[in-house]
Amino acid sequence: MENPTPASTKSPVALGAHDIHKSFGNLEVLSGVSLEACRGDVVALIGSSGSGKSTFLRCLNLLEVPDKGDIRVGDVRIDFKSGPRARRVVSDRRQAEALRRRTSMVFQSFNLWHHMTVLENIIEAPIHVHGQTRRQAIEKARELLDKVGLSQREDYYPSQLSGGQQQRAAIARALAVDPDVILCDEPTSALDPELVGEVLKVMAQLAAEGRTMIVVTHEMAFARDVASHAVFLHKGKIEEEGHPSRLFSNPSSERLEQFLSPFRNGGFGEPSGGRGHPISPRAVVS
Repeated sequence: MENPTPASTKSPVALGAHDIHKSFGNLEVLSGVSLEACRGDVVALIGSSGSGKSTFLRCLNLLEVPDKGDIRVGDVRIDFKSGPRARRVVSDRRQAEALRRRTSMVFQSFNLWHHMTVLENIIEAPIHVHGQTRRQAIEKARELLDKVGLSQREDYYPSQLSGGQQQRAAIARALAVDPDVILCDEPTSALDPELVGEVLKVMAQLAAEGRTMIVVTHEMAFARDVASHAVFLHKGKIEEEGHPSRLFSNPSSERLEQFLSPFRNGGFGEPSGGRGHPISPRAVVS
C-alpha cells in the first residue's frame, strides 16, 4: 500500500512523507512508506518489533536521512542531495532547522539532561533555539508542568523522578516549543506497567486538545481508543491502514489479524493482560 490515506481531509497537512526508503548496509528497513498527518490527527504506528516503525519516525525529523523519498512539514519541503560517499544529505540546512522547529520528539528513554533540573530541561530550547526570554520560558514551563501533573517537581533532577514522571517531563519539554507535530517513539516502553497509565493519560489529553501526534506504540488500547488513524507496518511496508475502529474490529490483512489476535482475545493492551490502559480522551480532560 503506497498511497497515504490521511485521517482527515478537512485540515491542512501538518507533516507528510512519500515513498520513504531506508537501508542500513544490506538490510532494507523501509520500503516505500508514505504517510500524511493533518492538523489535529493522532496517527498510531503499530507493528511487531523490527517492522520499521521507529526508523520511519526518526526519518520524519531527520534523525535518520532517508535514502529515497520526500518529506514536508506544513509548506516546507525538504530537499536532498548526494553527499560524501554518495550518502543522501539535506540540501539546505535552513529547511532542516525549520522542520525541527515545527516538530518535537518524545523518546522512549526520556533523553532528559541529567545535569539540569526539570524546569531547566524545559526552558532550554525555548530560550536558546526559539529566542524566548527566560521569564517567558519559565512562565510557559510552569503551565506545562501543571498540565502534566509535575508542578511540585520543577526543581527536581531527572534521577529524583520515577520513570513515569521523567516521561511526563519529557512531554512537557516537547510542548514547550509549541510544535506543529509531536513525534513519540514508544513513549511507554521503558516504563514499569504501573507507570504506563499516567503517561497515556497525558497523551490522551493532548489528543483531546487537538494536538497533532504521530505515535509509535505497542499500547493497542491507546491506538484503538485515542488515535484517529492507525498504520500497521510489516517488514518495512504499510500492510494496512485506516480508522482504528475498522482495523481493530475487522482487519483485512491476515498478518494484522495475527498481530492483533492477543489483544482481541484479552491479551496485551487489555486489563486481563496486565498492561492494559484503555483510555477515552474525553475522560481525562477537566
